Formats: sequence, structure tokens, C-alpha cells
Amino acid sequence: MDSKAFDILVIGDIMLDRYWWGSVTRISPEAPVPVVKLDKTSMTLGGAANVAANIAGLGMTPEMIGIVGDDGEGRELGEIMSAAGLSVSGLVSLSTRPTTVKTRVVAHGQQVTRVDQEISAELSDEEASAVLERITERLPGSKAVVVSDYAKGLLTEEILRAVIDLARAAGIPVLADPKGKRYGKYSGATILTPNKREAAEACSMDESEPGVVEHAGNVLVKDLGLDALLITRGEEGMTLFESSGEPRHMPTRAREIYDVTGAGDTVIAAMAVGLATGKSFADAAAVANAAAGLAVEQVGTTIVTKGMLAKEGILL
Repeated sequence: MDSKAFDILVIGDIMLDRYWWGSVTRISPEAPVPVVKLDKTSMTLGGAANVAANIAGLGMTPEMIGIVGDDGEGRELGEIMSAAGLSVSGLVSLSTRPTTVKTRVVAHGQQVTRVDQEISAELSDEEASAVLERITERLPGSKAVVVSDYAKGLLTEEILRAVIDLARAAGIPVLADPKGKRYGKYSGATILTPNKREAAEACSMDESEPGVVEHAGNVLVKDLGLDALLITRGEEGMTLFESSGEPRHMPTRAREIYDVTGAGDTVIAAMAVGLATGKSFADAAAVANAAAGLAVEQVGTTIVTKGMLAKEGILL
């Protein structure tokens, strides 16, 4: 794939999601834990790579910038991306850290445990420079920029500042899925998409406090200079805040919730596609809400497609 022929630039923490599927019929005699009889294994794209895959599923071409380890999992992740038609030219391979891998053990449709392989220390100056070089080369050609932050060390304050400043100067919307409590590093982004707990923590509040969504939403939009903020609330739906006007609440469209894994990736991917096609924040949020509803009805990370949305009456 030509790395320049793309619509949306995705910058963030790439992961390989590995699933071990099986069944449980007994408890281990060695410890009070279930013994899972392994039936099959599967691997999918996780983190920022899942965002890119969802963007492709929704009919736009993403370009992915992120880091992988110089290891077997990194090569495997690249092969999965290539097989999905995603460009790998923006990936930076590092010998100093492993590819981030999340291995989930699932029995009878329920996650039993998860094993993580990762190093989350910030990039060195040399490594950050290699990432910034790819960003400055590719960002000007995008219709939107997605920042997918999983706090794995890629998105340093320096890189975030460069991304937001470059995009703003070029008139390109920046969407960020934030992590941590220090949201100042996302100042000036177009829109953030935290969940309820994350938004509350960013405002030093408990998510169970009355009115936390409204308070956190208004504070974050004002203090960070955002154009909008979309707070996802699980089975309670989503609430959209804009720099002017009243908050807009959207009830969930999910019929049943089986697994929220990757739902946040689906939300920001759909929101980015909506904005890149010229939709308003409200209309793009409606697309994101419908896409999230479809994603949580499946076990594991799910690629929501344009066709799936069309069956729900949502057209892109």
C-alpha cells in the first residue's frame, strides 16, 4: 500500500491481542484455579492497530505510526496488518523493548485471565526522533489524526505537543483517546474520548459522585481548550460536550453487552471517520455510538464495518 494514499493518520500504542480459547471442567489440584483445556488460539490487532483496522472497516484508509519490538510477535503483528490491507511503513521496530502483547484466556465465552508482555517506559530521545520523523512526513496528508494512548511509552509530552501543534496549524482535527490523570498534555486537541472513570479521575473526582459526567465534561472542555469531548458511559451510553451549547446524551444502542474489549478503539475510529467525511460532532458521535453498540455485542476485539452500520440505519 502506498503510505501516502491514506485518509486518517493513527498514532499510538500498537498491541497484539492473542486469545487462547478453551473450556473448564475441573479445578487444578495445584492451586484453586480453573484448568483450561485449550481448543484453539487466535490473534488480532489491538490498541492503536485495532483503531486503524476499524477505520479501514468503516471505508477509509488509515496510516499507522507506532512502535513494535524486533521480535517474533512484532513480525507477526506486521503480517496481520499487511493481511488486513494496512500499511506497515509507519512502524518503528526497536530492539530495546518487546512488542506489546495481551494474551487472554477465554473459557465458555468468559475471560479467565490475561497475561501482558510489555515495557511502558518512555522512549529515549533517539527513539522519539525516529517516531517524530514519520509523523512530520505523513501528517500533512491526513483528513484527521487519531491519538490512541495506552500509556505504553510512545506518546510522550514532546510527541503529543508536536502532533497537536502540527495538526492544528494545518487545520486537521486531532482526536485523542486519553490515558492517565494528567490531561494537560492533550491541550488544544479537537476532541477527547475518555470513559466515565477516566474523565472523573482527570478532574480528581470519584465516578460515583452525582453529576460527575456533567462537571467533568464542562471542566475538561474549558480547561483544555477543546472543541468537544465525548464521554463513554458503558451501558448508560455516551455524552457529548461541545465548547458551546448544552451536553447531548445518547443512550446505548447495544442490545446485549458481552465484552467491552476494544470498544474505546471502535468509538474513536468511528468518530474520526465521521469528522473526516465532514459530519458535525453530533452526527459523528451518533455513528460512534452505533459502532460501539455493535462492538460490545461480540467477544474480543471486533472490527465494525460500514456494512454492519448500514444494517443499523447508519450511513457513512
